[in-house]
Amino acid sequence: MHRFKDLKFWQLSREFCIDIYDITSEFPEHEKFGLISQLRRATVSIASNIAEGASRKSNKDFSRFLSMSLGSCYEIETQLLISNDLGFLSKENLSQLQKKLDQIIKMMSKFNSTLI
Repeated sequence: MHRFKDLKFWQLSREFCIDIYDITSEFPEHEKFGLISQLRRATVSIASNIAEGASRKSNKDFSRFLSMSLGSCYEIETQLLISNDLGFLSKENLSQLQKKLDQIIKMMSKFNSTLI
């Protein structure tokens, strides 16, 4: 078992979740059940899957959960790009969020490679 609270990419994913909640609060109300909901659920799943995977007894299981977290990261990236395309997200905010997301992806991918 791993101590997920000590993992820097888990800590960053929690901060990123707050960023997503803040930015989506500025999206149009009619997106409440569309992009807002999708982005929020996906960002919560990053940290949640890291935590759940860390509780598993084998590195193989933990790696599987990290793979799910990485999938959520790429889902979020796509949704952020679509949000920008639709004019809900500025290029500045898109760039800032992408940088944070890239940092999480790189750290998690590197850590995941040590488990296998």
